[in-house]
Amino acid sequence: MRSYLSWLFLLWTVLAQGSPPPDHSDNDKDNDILQFVDPLIGSTDGGNVFAGASLPYGMAKAVADVDGQNTGGFSTDGSKVTGFSALHDSGTGGNPSLGNFPLFPQFCPEDRLDHCRFPKANRAVHYRNDSVVARPGYFALGLESGINAEMTTTAHAALFRFHFPAGPAASGAAASPMILLDLTDLWDSRQNASIDIDAATGRILANGTFLPSFGAGTYKSYVCVDFAGAPIHDTGVWVNDGADTEPKRLAFIPRGFNNFYLQAGGFVRFSQPPTGPVTVTARVGVSYISTQRACDNARREIPHPLTDFNAIRRRAEHAWRRKLSPVSVVPGRASRALQTVFWSGLYRTMLAPQDLTGENPLWDSEGEPYFDSFYCIWDSFRAQHPLLTIVDPEAQSRMVRSLLDTYRHEGWLPDCRMSHCKGWTQGGSNADVVLADAFVKNLTGIDWTLAYEALVNDAENEPLEWSTGGRGGLASWKSRHYIPYRDFDPVGFGTNSRSISRTVEYAYNDFCVATVARGLGHHADADKYLQRSANWINLFKADQTSTINGSDPGFVGFFQPRYRNGTWGYQDPIACSALASWCSLTSNPSETFESSVWEYQFYVPHSMQTLISTLGGDAPFTSRLDFFHDSGLADLGNEPVFLTVFQYHYAGRPDLSAARVRSYIPSRFNASHGGLPGNDDSGAMGAFAFFALVGLFPSAGQNVYLITPPFFDEVRFVHPVTGKEELDRA
Repeated sequence: MRSYLSWLFLLWTVLAQGSPPPDHSDNDKDNDILQFVDPLIGSTDGGNVFAGASLPYGMAKAVADVDGQNTGGFSTDGSKVTGFSALHDSGTGGNPSLGNFPLFPQFCPEDRLDHCRFPKANRAVHYRNDSVVARPGYFALGLESGINAEMTTTAHAALFRFHFPAGPAASGAAASPMILLDLTDLWDSRQNASIDIDAATGRILANGTFLPSFGAGTYKSYVCVDFAGAPIHDTGVWVNDGADTEPKRLAFIPRGFNNFYLQAGGFVRFSQPPTGPVTVTARVGVSYISTQRACDNARREIPHPLTDFNAIRRRAEHAWRRKLSPVSVVPGRASRALQTVFWSGLYRTMLAPQDLTGENPLWDSEGEPYFDSFYCIWDSFRAQHPLLTIVDPEAQSRMVRSLLDTYRHEGWLPDCRMSHCKGWTQGGSNADVVLADAFVKNLTGIDWTLAYEALVNDAENEPLEWSTGGRGGLASWKSRHYIPYRDFDPVGFGTNSRSISRTVEYAYNDFCVATVARGLGHHADADKYLQRSANWINLFKADQTSTINGSDPGFVGFFQPRYRNGTWGYQDPIACSALASWCSLTSNPSETFESSVWEYQFYVPHSMQTLISTLGGDAPFTSRLDFFHDSGLADLGNEPVFLTVFQYHYAGRPDLSAARVRSYIPSRFNASHGGLPGNDDSGAMGAFAFFALVGLFPSAGQNVYLITPPFFDEVRFVHPVTGKEELDRA
């Protein structure tokens, strides 16, 4: 196997050398990378991608919000548009995220204010399927009402243009196009809000308190909207179905009572020529600090809203070209669709985490970067962060520094974080893997003394609330060397489930701590954590079998839950798989998280030879992997499956890894709107597709890449800072 892998790596490196990457200038459309980026891939069938306008890692993300699959705001599922907003996340799953303060354009029937449609369900209108245009930094669509919308963004502001047709009023009488602002978000989580409208200029200032979509606590967001392009007709506020031109302010709107959600906001109506269309521009500044900061962001980044639109769009496109430019390919016989999957996957890895430096209301980072929307590291550590380490090491270094700054101020490395709130921990302390991956790949600018302190804190200290950071059950982990089933843990509190998945993840987390310890010269610590990394074996039940549809496929030995006294519990090895029921933190907690025992049995990336021996050797291991993928047990829509596609390498069969890759691309990863097998998870699915097409896959936390034949004739990575070819030096 070793000589074959060396030959493959040499071949890949030679192919990667090629000629210098083409100059993708703004005017060279034939060579423009952006022609291969389709933000609509994954915009339906559970991909949950953000399809709108954004800068790389940008805070402002503008798109149409719909009442269907709206986790990322917009979906190509044919649902109705309920508004246009400038804060979103991408590929989050669960509850819809953000979508704060949507704007909605409309004509009121008979031009009467009391005939306007204000609540979401009443105002919702279909978009025209053939009108949707999604490009990096730009989004547009047409509503069935005849109103068209287009939008682009800067870092902290969005610019919308609403094109109203000639008014629908009878006899050519003037109509009054309206744009309302709704004090809500995508999943109506608003707890309270306020709004002020300037009668003379139409400026809207608003703020609200909302819930994070997958975490604890609340957050506040702020918006500042300025209009241009048409004279102001009148302004006012609305509550539920009613509206009036007085007052101009709602000082405090609560959530409402029980299931009665109080809907409210403000509006501006514009004067329109009796026979002509009109375009109204809305400049939307957003902030997590204050409405004044939102206005400052808008004014600084979009000083001339009536004339800046095309220039801002061009700058956004240029920013995306620059971020994608470290990679170039000679496609050979690879289809345009495969190139689109490739570049679109890379593009989505740079939508999040979001760079909110300067927009952190919780603490002064004292010059350190602040990133949010780590959504969640359990998903992203496996492929997305290792990919950014190659193509955008500067951004990845800043993300690591942000994680460390969060540890400095909040006491724990996050496993998940969004909207300035602590997100729920899904498994282990997997920020440990992100730090170890950065360490072994020599990312610069990181305080490794602080990083090691944070790693040891995860390994040694249990927080009181370990559902949002750190690890639970550390007393058992240290004394019994596994996480027990129904553990007694009076030190800290969390969702007391996932004993199998936490055990195998904690084992790998400790391996990552050992890796950094060894590199920093802490040899005694390294030995201790390396020993703890072998704890996974303590949940392996050698005589456990698995039955599928009443038939025993003949494989013996699986992980099983174990009580504190050492006796065994039971979980069906196929439970929580694609052949059984979904297992989550809340609705169906089990001893594995979002994945089955069948899948977790392969997650020992630091000790694969021991695992293979435990499972009977190379041939039985290969047979078991084959059955896992061929039987439907493998869930391509969730990240734990990623490494299993390539683990044939460890049994001396990289050819089978290559065959698996080609069985899933393009069948499960393709250029259709439903072209992802599951939730994109902030770009994790995109990173998997990118690596698979390149012919590499990382074992995150190790300086190891599993090599398969690339889909392209040539692939080249150029370090975006030094200009050197990273892989040529491997």
